[in-house]
Amino acid sequence: MTQTATRRDDGTALVELDPWLKPFEQKLRDRYNYYRRVLSQFDATGGLLGQVSQGHRYFGFNRGELWGKPGVWYREWAPAALQLRLIGDFNNWDRFGHPLVRDQFGVWSLFLPDDKYKDKLTHGSLLKVHVVTEKAGTMDRIPAYIRRVVPDPFGTGFVGQYWNPPDRFGFKNPNPPRSDSLRVYEAHVGMAQEEGKVGTFAEFTKNVLPRIADLGYNAIQLMAIQEHPYYGSFGYHVSNFFAVSSRFGTPEELKELIDEAHRLRLRVLLDLVHSHSVKNTQEGLNMFDGTEFQYFHAGPRGQHVAWDSLLFDYSKFEVQRFLLSNVRYWLEEFHFDGFRFDGVTSMIYLDHGLGQTFTNYDQYFNDNIDRDAIVYLQMANQVAHGVKNECTTVAEDVSGMVGIARPVEEGGIGFDYRLAMGIPDYWIKILKEKKDEEWNLGEVWHELLNRRRSEKHIGYAESHDQSLVGDKTIAFRLMDKDMYWHMDRDHPSLVVGRGIALHKLIRLITFSLAGEGYLNFIGNEFGHPEWVDFPREGNGYSYHYARRQWSLVDNPRLLYRGLMEFDKAMNRIDIDYHLLADPFIEQLALHEDTKQLIFRRGPLVFAFNFHPDESYTDLRIPVPDPTDYKLLLNTDAAKFSGPGLVQEDSFYPWQKVPMYSRQQSIQIYLPSRTALVFAPAAGKR
Repeated sequence: MTQTATRRDDGTALVELDPWLKPFEQKLRDRYNYYRRVLSQFDATGGLLGQVSQGHRYFGFNRGELWGKPGVWYREWAPAALQLRLIGDFNNWDRFGHPLVRDQFGVWSLFLPDDKYKDKLTHGSLLKVHVVTEKAGTMDRIPAYIRRVVPDPFGTGFVGQYWNPPDRFGFKNPNPPRSDSLRVYEAHVGMAQEEGKVGTFAEFTKNVLPRIADLGYNAIQLMAIQEHPYYGSFGYHVSNFFAVSSRFGTPEELKELIDEAHRLRLRVLLDLVHSHSVKNTQEGLNMFDGTEFQYFHAGPRGQHVAWDSLLFDYSKFEVQRFLLSNVRYWLEEFHFDGFRFDGVTSMIYLDHGLGQTFTNYDQYFNDNIDRDAIVYLQMANQVAHGVKNECTTVAEDVSGMVGIARPVEEGGIGFDYRLAMGIPDYWIKILKEKKDEEWNLGEVWHELLNRRRSEKHIGYAESHDQSLVGDKTIAFRLMDKDMYWHMDRDHPSLVVGRGIALHKLIRLITFSLAGEGYLNFIGNEFGHPEWVDFPREGNGYSYHYARRQWSLVDNPRLLYRGLMEFDKAMNRIDIDYHLLADPFIEQLALHEDTKQLIFRRGPLVFAFNFHPDESYTDLRIPVPDPTDYKLLLNTDAAKFSGPGLVQEDSFYPWQKVPMYSRQQSIQIYLPSRTALVFAPAAGKR
């Protein structure tokens, strides 16, 4: 179980879990006091679950009344604008007929009563707001809180759409309960089909969800759901934060996908982008009221030079309301089970962590910290867990910020997990720089366990980041062009044999050591042979690399099938033995010369042989308990596209032969580039 700290009320409980924080106790206290000071501003309006997280029920288009008459309210925050006028097909795009009225806080509003507009402003009506500004002139903008954006049928851009279906989707299945361990399948709906096109929610629901459930994952992480004008951004240049990307289908079809996932006992996490926003003015928030500082920081601080995007000013109330309401909206309206927060490192450091190595604790408390971003993340986690107690939040943070995955009341940031982002970087480094026989197992052991044990981590060997064009997946690094010619079971090559063996070893050792959760990117479970490259000018707008070739894994003649079966069996270990939730990890033996690593996690014993050509017969290994063991998982198995040298369902009686610090041991056969997993055998000999 994860460690707990004694309850304190000053934000310094983290010191009990990490003594290295003792010199920074006052810094932690200051961080927590600033959070409480910001939080106190919302006391009069219901706290974090009051008005500040319900902006979507006030701004944008919402049903309501005026003087007893039902109708639709439209509200927009644009404090520096001179005038706002609603336009759309309901008024033939008349830029003068429907002006909004401004209040003292810079909020503009307009009421459209049903008795006049019921047959004009209908579900699917196209809308924009004409904004008149002092310096930027006039522009037709998409409302900030709009819930649907579609391609403009009369132009080349996008346009807002009034979304009020007469028959809203009704969820039938409850959210699955949160598990002690998290097995995440990261997926992009658009590139999830084999056909060279943009896939849809309906196709994903029908074709991909059953695959994920069958593999044994218990959570899906959906990318690119928030609307973004450029498909090739992978969904990270968001323009319309409350709108479901219309490329993939309707909001109701997304709800149907989530509901079906819940039926399959899959939790669904949204890849949430609150770290930055697209620069576009036609679709996004940039210069909405004519100023660069409405939602974002002005000047250089508002520019993310590496991402070519804009940075939110988290100190502003309306920015806080916009983003916190967005957190709540996705949970309540779509029944998401949680979030993976994108770009957390970029948010919490003023230099966005660019070029930093984060080697000492001073870097977590110096003048490079954006304390308003820290407070926003704390509030976002409080809102998420307040709205849905079993919500799961994951931080994409490469810096290892202290307390990132500890409760806010302890002085932490409040996430449930942090991505162990250094692990895939490490695998890339040794695959690029070292021969197999040069791998240092002590270093591997250290890197996979190099984390704060008081904070939960999601380990992974690769994600979408390692799959992008210009990079390579692990499978492609290992096998390269041989994947095109030698993946047939009857005609493998030495390169493919090595690649398949190491692919399984890397994934299994990462799965078993690197965290309290595990993540896999769509298709990588079977060694998808190619990178991800979305249609763009540089590739002739081709969809060839923006798809998943399921036919490869469905073909029993190809070796991809075995990699998939191995991934399924690996997940099964956690399902049956709760491996990822078990904190007990112990090294039993490590031999650099013979490339052997033996360890336990919980009740299971793992034996790895990374040697490229040496196999070991009658190998004696220490075991933690005086009991017989059975073979639970064998990477060598023929069903996993291995040579099948180890007999399946083998039984290993323990012997009172001491080894190292253990009083008992077993004898095994451990072929080269093979890992075996043993479980205590049930019953007695």
